Amino acid sequence: MTAPPQDIAPAPGDAAVSDSGGDSGSAELDALLATGPFEAALRAAIAARGLGLTRIHDRLTRAGVTVSLATLSYWQSGRSRPERRDSLLALAELEKVLEVPAGSLSSLLGPPRPRGRWFGKPQPTPTGTSVWWPDQAAVDDALDEVNMRWDERLTRISQHDLARIGPAREELSFLSRQVLRAEEDGADRWVVILHLDEHDRVLPLVRPRKHCRLGRVVSRPADGLLVTELLFDRPLARGETIITEHELVNRAPYPLATNYERKFRLPVREFVVEVSFDPAALPARIVQHSRLEGEPERVREAYLDDSHSTHAIALNFGPGCYGFRWEWE
Repeated sequence: MTAPPQDIAPAPGDAAVSDSGGDSGSAELDALLATGPFEAALRAAIAARGLGLTRIHDRLTRAGVTVSLATLSYWQSGRSRPERRDSLLALAELEKVLEVPAGSLSSLLGPPRPRGRWFGKPQPTPTGTSVWWPDQAAVDDALDEVNMRWDERLTRISQHDLARIGPAREELSFLSRQVLRAEEDGADRWVVILHLDEHDRVLPLVRPRKHCRLGRVVSRPADGLLVTELLFDRPLARGETIITEHELVNRAPYPLATNYERKFRLPVREFVVEVSFDPAALPARIVQHSRLEGEPERVREAYLDDSHSTHAIALNFGPGCYGFRWEWE
């Protein structure tokens, strides 16, 4: 069974939080709504409203807002903050539930986070992290439970993926090696997002292999979704690079392998993708496909080499999707 989320503080229960501060509590809330910080103002608003997070969550759900209890807990503790479109919409509804002025909490979030640099040129404005997945709301909700603050401050220099396909045409494992460069001091993690096409499958195990260890793991089997933090050995200084490796290992009953692709929200200088087939199970046809944001898909025939593998290399690629798909006889 995939490990549960790591380092998640227990969410407060359904019991109401009493506000014993009287007028002083109201004055404190007004001051925090005016000056922040966001998490302190949110905690004060929750206390003033006298609702536990469970009841707040229930009211948001009834209003059609999808946000998890853990996400609300992270927001009030300062471990994460609303940034994606769906999260900001949830925050607007949360302001209604807490009966604070519209925009009073969102105004404390400040300007968007600074972007990094891309090979000496201004980095293009990234698309939403979830845009390349079919169920964007589920991905956004899962991402709110991990720390994504460094995602846009790590330059993707190189990415090498190896997919291993077994003798029964099954997906065995996916090995990934990435070279990253920090564009600010303090970058300390890389977030892996896996989405399965079939939601009845067992989610794979995540095994750190080089210069990283597991952080928080968000497992959503019903959505076919796994989000994992890989924590670096130590925080990086600006301009410093790191090479990390991790592996996703499937478990029986193994899924039938029909494709492998990687989705890039931000550009990568070099991407190498390799698919290795067992000689007892070779595909009848393979195509390499790619799609850049805003452009049609490009497809070309691909072939196996003497080691029963195929590979492709993309330079200065993204945002977009890149990979292989194949057919069995």
